[in-house]
Amino acid sequence: MPIFGTDGVRGLANGPLTADLALSLAQATAVVLGQGRSAEARRAAGKRLTAVVARDPRVSGEFLSAAVEAGLASSGVDVFDAGVLPTPAAAFLIADIDADFGVMVSASHNPAPDNGIKIFARGGVKLPDVVEERIESAMAGDKLLPTGAAVGRIRRFADAEDRYVVHLLGSLPHRLDGLHVVIDCAHGAASGVSPETFRDAGARVTVIGADPDGLNINDGVGSTHLDVLARAVVDAGADVGIAHDGDADRCLAIDADGKVVDGDQIMAILAVSMKSRGRLKDDTLVATVMSNLGLHRAMTAHGIHVETTAVGDRYVLERMNEGGFSLGGEQSGHVIMSDYATTGDGLLTGLHLVAEMARTGKSLSELASIMTVYPQVLVNVKGVDRTLAGTDEVVQDAVARATAALGVSGRVLLRPSGTEQLVRVMVEAASEDEARRHADELADVVRDRLAL
Repeated sequence: MPIFGTDGVRGLANGPLTADLALSLAQATAVVLGQGRSAEARRAAGKRLTAVVARDPRVSGEFLSAAVEAGLASSGVDVFDAGVLPTPAAAFLIADIDADFGVMVSASHNPAPDNGIKIFARGGVKLPDVVEERIESAMAGDKLLPTGAAVGRIRRFADAEDRYVVHLLGSLPHRLDGLHVVIDCAHGAASGVSPETFRDAGARVTVIGADPDGLNINDGVGSTHLDVLARAVVDAGADVGIAHDGDADRCLAIDADGKVVDGDQIMAILAVSMKSRGRLKDDTLVATVMSNLGLHRAMTAHGIHVETTAVGDRYVLERMNEGGFSLGGEQSGHVIMSDYATTGDGLLTGLHLVAEMARTGKSLSELASIMTVYPQVLVNVKGVDRTLAGTDEVVQDAVARATAALGVSGRVLLRPSGTEQLVRVMVEAASEDEARRHADELADVVRDRLAL
């Protein structure tokens, strides 16, 4: 099995993800990303390669980041240890100091026993599949083992957080004065920097989920447990709630009435705002096939084209880079604003969402009303041959019948899982009952036809 998944290397810390693996992975990364003209030019100038390393606060991040840093330094790479910071902060800092690459140790929204390693290339961009494959192959090859003065040094990146905060504040089109924001930091990487940045932007801030102890990350709080934030917003009489996940590359929101505003709605609000200010490149938004039909309809009504990709923020980013587009993301809250970031940034997204409230004087519910959210039912059909989902005639006939029955008021999506033997059946319709009926009927057909 390949060690790289859809978002770096991830697994149970000290299960498949050991200190030995982290060390070897870092050494292989130095071999592969230490090649190329820019790296050779740096060496020719008598300089060592540089890398930024950051982590989220889970306890295993301490030994895993130490192993990563040891692997890099033993390969002749100077390491800037940024400590506990969000994933998008690490990506920004790589570009900001012109480092050759960087590593983020985090398992994002996963529970505390898990951890992960995300590698970014020069400029703070995620690696393409082919480079990940080269790194994995290099783990079995010769390592760079300089001696004496040629070994790398590990230094504390003392002003890492300050650089990131200044960058975020400098991106804002409007201050947040007069708005009361509740921030749920998921006991994660944003626990220090997010409340500080919102306060510096002028907001009155109430904080929950910001007491990380290494074991409580994502535990009943954050973007995967929005009911806690919803209660806090209503109880505090706040204007808006912002929810991060463990590494703060996501942002979901809660309006003043305690209702969830998801990634699709956030993208709709930002797209319309950016278009009105001439900041939406080619009047185009990039979203995945899982985005709600309501997003597509809202964007059409506002003269905005939607480019659709496969599920995964890496595919959104690839399309954005290909077309030079300025906004894209996922329903889950991964929102990419390419004028300011190379990856999804939950702090950046939340700040710009609240800034739009301040700029327009509208509540979040008013802003979100530009999009009607169609009921969406997802059924995971397990124990089936996912490879036949797109070719079985009976299954495809059932999809065609459901699509015809829904007409323009609904949508059907059949998607095989990329990692498990299951098929995801997603149906959108004007009512949840109708969506559920079609989804269950299609799931029965898939189960009968494709059973293993």
